[in-house]
Amino acid sequence: MNATAARQTTFAVQCLDHVVLRVSDLPRALHFYRDVLGCTVARERPSLGMVHLHAGSSMIDLVDIHGKLGLPGGAAAGAQGRNMAHLCLRVEPFNEAQLREHLQMHGIAVDAPASSNFGAEGDGLSLYVQDPDGNGVELKGPSSDCGC
Repeated sequence: MNATAARQTTFAVQCLDHVVLRVSDLPRALHFYRDVLGCTVARERPSLGMVHLHAGSSMIDLVDIHGKLGLPGGAAAGAQGRNMAHLCLRVEPFNEAQLREHLQMHGIAVDAPASSNFGAEGDGLSLYVQDPDGNGVELKGPSSDCGC
């Protein structure tokens, strides 16, 4: 689709509403996203093996691979493959030393120093970690372009 065709749609993407992650251990994943990253539980749906988490104005849905919604997806992501490259969470404030200290307190490794990466607001510093299922999570600070 070319740029002209894209402008002719009757709608415009406003933001990332939610992402659904299939996880092998729901309590472990919930601990990571809630207790380590600070997301809050919006709704738990045990009959589906699902927890909805607020992540700022977006949501992260965790689906147990052994639950009603997770089973159709097949095997869990593992050493030979992933569900995605990473998801990016915009965080503020972005203080690299404090972020590293917080993550280290929770046993989360950060191997590389913060680097500048492009995102929805422009270029800004990011750190990369992995959730308990090996999914990449980018923690991104404000854009240096927007004066935030």
